[in-house]
Amino acid sequence: MKLKYLTKNPSQTKKVGELLAKKFLKEKKQKEAKVVGLAGELGGGKTTFLQGFAKGLVIKEKILSPTFVIMKKFRISTKTCNLKPKTFVHIDCYRIEKPKEILTLGFKEIISNPQNIVAIEWADRIRGILPKNLIWIKFQFLSKNQRKITIRDYNGPK
Repeated sequence: MKLKYLTKNPSQTKKVGELLAKKFLKEKKQKEAKVVGLAGELGGGKTTFLQGFAKGLVIKEKILSPTFVIMKKFRISTKTCNLKPKTFVHIDCYRIEKPKEILTLGFKEIISNPQNIVAIEWADRIRGILPKNLIWIKFQFLSKNQRKITIRDYNGPK
């Protein structure tokens, strides 16, 4: 799978995230977590995308980048997901210097739990420990408001 989007404003970037999340909720039950890795420049649209993604998961809390706490967890409404994923885990690896640091937060358990949907900002910083089933999303800064978003099955950042 490889999809490309050109967004002209933050609302469109959020909408792409929302649509992807809704697609995830319709998928059949999995054996492990659904994991999304996001990469791109600072200000490239990763957190904006995840705000829309959370909206698609029917999460009411405000989504901010967890740069200083590294990880935040949000409950997904059981009305929207039936017996599918129940927790959205938002991880920000901007401050991670070595991939092993993220393991102390229970990363292996988080990505193994089929009730989790996991989004990892700055995922390229921990590429050596990312799961094989990762969906890779790359953000390219084109102008003040324009972004190019490329979504693909994992085979490493490109």
